[in-house]
Amino acid sequence: MTTATTDPEAPASVGQVASGNALAGTRTLIRFALRRDRIRLPVWVLALLLGTLMTANSFSTLYSDPQDRANAARSMGSPAGLAMSGPRHYLDDYGFGSMLSHQMLGFMAVLVGLMSVLIITRHTRAEEETGRAELVRSTVVGRHAHLAAALSVAVLANLALALLLAFGLAGLGMEGIDTAGSLLYGFGHAAVGLVFAAVAAVTVQLTAHTRGASGMALAVVGVAYVLRAAGDSGENGALSWLSPIGWVQRSYPYVDNRWWPLLLCLALAVACAAAGFALSTRRDVGAGLRPEKLGRPTASDALTTPLGFALRLHRGMLIGFGAGLFLIGAMYGSILGDAEDMLKDIDQIQEALDRIGGAGVAESFASMVMVVLTVVAAVYVVMAALRPRSEETAGRAEPLLATGLSRARWVGGHLAVAMGGGTVVLLLAGLGFGIAGAASTGDAGLLPDLVGAALAYAPALWVTVGVAVVLFGWFPRASQAAWIVPVYAFVVGYLGQILQFPTWMNNLSPFGHVPRLPAADMDWTPLLLLSLVAAGLVWLGLAGFRRRDLETK
Repeated sequence: MTTATTDPEAPASVGQVASGNALAGTRTLIRFALRRDRIRLPVWVLALLLGTLMTANSFSTLYSDPQDRANAARSMGSPAGLAMSGPRHYLDDYGFGSMLSHQMLGFMAVLVGLMSVLIITRHTRAEEETGRAELVRSTVVGRHAHLAAALSVAVLANLALALLLAFGLAGLGMEGIDTAGSLLYGFGHAAVGLVFAAVAAVTVQLTAHTRGASGMALAVVGVAYVLRAAGDSGENGALSWLSPIGWVQRSYPYVDNRWWPLLLCLALAVACAAAGFALSTRRDVGAGLRPEKLGRPTASDALTTPLGFALRLHRGMLIGFGAGLFLIGAMYGSILGDAEDMLKDIDQIQEALDRIGGAGVAESFASMVMVVLTVVAAVYVVMAALRPRSEETAGRAEPLLATGLSRARWVGGHLAVAMGGGTVVLLLAGLGFGIAGAASTGDAGLLPDLVGAALAYAPALWVTVGVAVVLFGWFPRASQAAWIVPVYAFVVGYLGQILQFPTWMNNLSPFGHVPRLPAADMDWTPLLLLSLVAAGLVWLGLAGFRRRDLETK
């Protein structure tokens, strides 16, 4: 732990830090964090803003007729529909505003929670894990300054999002989307974002690893969403009151405009943040409250190989994504039997399903859902494929490569886990979707069909890995651009089907060339071509990595 000097000739400011100014240097750290995130945060905020505005604007086209909105309300009134959206009270007057809050608040809360968690872990635990926090703490910086700065940045990001959403939605001039409701809608996002930022302030105290802290905080986000879904689909909705996402949804923007549920979020955020500050005084810098497990006296034979070592590093994330995709698939599968009744009165959705084709609504709807599951799997493969970049910048790659380990074998271990792990999580998503879908429809043949439909996207995931490797090998500072692939795939592959984007936009995504099973017939040619493209990209990326110098920070 960094301690203050007792030298009587030391500067007075250092003595001041030791005597109690635990927040010294916070303002400087806030400016530094904003400088580091000058691109990352605007991208997050603008993406969430534009996604909301595009969705709200699409409602005026998709549901322009009041009868269309009434049909949509009836479709969303089933337990499965409520679990996927929000409380039943929104359906009483299903205008554009209530429709936006009903269908988007819960989904957006998860994304805002993800943004907030990553802000906190990036500027606290990641700084400690790399040793930068201890170096900074050796200067005139208080012990609470890093956490206070991270929370301040999270507050600024969420407030900026809230204001942009409020004024952006109010400026659309749509019927039922007024200024008062837009302000509540925007600040509802900020409230739930602050809750999960404060939760992350606690989890970063528990473990010494950034990924572990992020994983625990995101698990809380997932539990909050599940509690909300279970409560909204139940009779009395009691479980929803155990979730901050449920609190925000029950503020009912554009319907009742109740502000008091946001006070519950703020109270929980303050309590969790206070707990984070208190827990930070009970551990050393760089350590976590949870004691590290004692390792084996000798490493297993698997850890002496690049593949085994990479698998050990990726194990937690692989298990988390596998379990999460299985549950998401099961959740979608549980409503597969009600898909025809839910969607029969929504003309735009029916048109999208008709363009996909298939023997029935269930098969066509399943092919649309498969895009969502695959995009989540693509998030995993991008994170796994960029792990070598994290190892490189943290300085952990250089000692390994100073031995007889070649660059190709080192990166190859991570790529094998990314590509193989991506295939495994697709398999688990297909199993969850197939088991629940077969149970909800009574058609046991859906299980192998949906598993096969999920695995058909494996070559597209491999191409995604290839893109990440090329960026890592040739343009390491632009490695984060690999995230464009899954984001673009979701926009054009899922939303584009509903909003009728031109076909050429879908063809720019590797996922757009995969047969839309189980609605379409199997075609092996595009899968073979995608596999060859993936192999070429991986070879190109490895060639670039062998030619360049390592970068360490």
